[in-house]
Amino acid sequence: MADPYLTLVALRMRAQTTYRGSFAIEVVASVGATVSGLLEIYVIFANVPVLGGLTFEAALLVFALGHIAFSLADLVVGHLDTLPSYLRTGTLDAFLLRPLPVLVQLVTADLSLRRLGRTAAGSVLAAVALARSDIRWDAADVALVALTVCSGTAIFAALFVCAAAVQFWLVDGTEFTSSFTYGGNYAAQFPASVYGVPLRTLFTFVVPAAFAAYLPVLTLLGLPAPGGLPPWIGWCTPVAAAAVWVVALLGWRAGLRHYTGTGS
Repeated sequence: MADPYLTLVALRMRAQTTYRGSFAIEVVASVGATVSGLLEIYVIFANVPVLGGLTFEAALLVFALGHIAFSLADLVVGHLDTLPSYLRTGTLDAFLLRPLPVLVQLVTADLSLRRLGRTAAGSVLAAVALARSDIRWDAADVALVALTVCSGTAIFAALFVCAAAVQFWLVDGTEFTSSFTYGGNYAAQFPASVYGVPLRTLFTFVVPAAFAAYLPVLTLLGLPAPGGLPPWIGWCTPVAAAAVWVVALLGWRAGLRHYTGTGS
């Protein structure tokens, strides 16, 4: 069963890397989002020594881990935000006729390798932040960092699927759903403690962006979590990811059942 998907992915990768010069320019250009976010953090800490209880190194680590997680999810499933074009033109019907799951077909329909530039830049920043942080490394710390990246990626990937599922009812609601996907990405790159209680609740328990980087970093550095949350809350990122995926898959299944085609 995996062979058709692997073939599609290989073809997409080959198509994007055929013109190497153009591909290299796109990868470098994608780093711009990382640079702009880094400059924003630098400007903030040029004026305040601590933000939301975090030093510059800790805030940089939150930014980097959140950036890596989102860029990986965007690389794999970010193109699902083009689903409205499939719905309007009726081309989604072709996916329904094939004996393969529609969601997997859409995921393998594209693969934006140019976003690897953002992933690489985020990885460099994470390495710098980890090196400058006071961490007595042991197996648990290494496992927590790896778990954070994997689970954070899963959280953002599930958010993209949730956003795509909503399109079956909204059709032209990309701007609305982007406030949760890309807005969640922005929220994940800053300490959740700087937000008011309503926003903090939203981006912790509804759109669990805080679990993608902020809460695991608090656990990693041994810092107190806000709102009376336990110090081990950072280990709960996989639970948050699993919860979002349950909602995403149920929503996607309901959306497909709701879809009736264009009638053309």
